[in-house]
Amino acid sequence: MSIPLTRQERITAKLRDAFQPVLLDVINESHLHAGHHHTDGGHEEVFDGTGETHYRVIIVAEAFTGLNRVDRHRAINAQLEEELHAGLHAIALEPSAPGEPTRRNRNPA
Repeated sequence: MSIPLTRQERITAKLRDAFQPVLLDVINESHLHAGHHHTDGGHEEVFDGTGETHYRVIIVAEAFTGLNRVDRHRAINAQLEEELHAGLHAIALEPSAPGEPTRRNRNPA
């Protein structure tokens, strides 16, 4: 097995291994945050929108059945803890169980 090189590949692999999702979309949204102010180590800088710092994750997995929204987020964050401590600045999570509506598909299948 090769080691994923990008943060997006690592996030995808970790979530796929942990949850065996029927749908997984890991979207790099870093460019959408250009111009935002970040504070790092006590000094503020303007983010230029490059890199792999801001993501949106859309995931549909049986593992989320019966879990509330907070527990789903906790389960995902636990899998991504290493990334969160290594420069992942923000992650928007959209977890659901099969048959539940998602932001992309407001009507359950």
